[in-house]
Amino acid sequence: MTGRVIRIAVLDDHLLVAEGLASVLASDDVEVAVTASAWADLVANPAMPVDVAVLDLHLNDGILISTKVRALNTMGTAAVVISRHADAASVNSALAAGALAFVAKADSTAELTRAIRAAAAGEIYVADHHASVVATSSATPDPGLGRQEERALVLYASGLSIREVAADMNTTEETVKSYIKRGRRKYRDVGVDIGTRILLRKHAVREGWLTPEATAG
Repeated sequence: MTGRVIRIAVLDDHLLVAEGLASVLASDDVEVAVTASAWADLVANPAMPVDVAVLDLHLNDGILISTKVRALNTMGTAAVVISRHADAASVNSALAAGALAFVAKADSTAELTRAIRAAAAGEIYVADHHASVVATSSATPDPGLGRQEERALVLYASGLSIREVAADMNTTEETVKSYIKRGRRKYRDVGVDIGTRILLRKHAVREGWLTPEATAG
């Protein structure tokens, strides 16, 4: 691109990774305005909104990628999702969430830069070697979860007990049970069965809430 500088933000759980990405992405037409290791720090940064946010698919914060992408889009910021995994579930969950681009962490800096430039132009970008998995996409209908229902399901799917979820959400165990019950009902209403812990965890991987290895063992 010529004549325009793209302002970006980089978000990764590990600040060293975020800062490393920032250092290699900065160029004549890419300015790194925000580097953060937590979602709350990103959205509260006075440099926001930026043109494009680069964020990890699997941030360990219990917030759905769809929630983050919707929030970014509301700000006028396009999302480029990066992930250590490039399986169909990871790619499709990122795109279904509303991200304009997906880049695997095994891809090159040049690939990520191309994705950022495409997203800044409002274009969808997936590298050719990931394109085949996009064709297999079968996005889950939006169940219309409330924010607390969503968070409770994500935390419970991650392996936390009801008591631990309640502590994390600063509420009671009965309230958490109510959130999970309502969330399961809403998914059932759109044809998705997450009525058991096993089904919930399988769904969590498909939707990008959990990494594939998180369900092992």
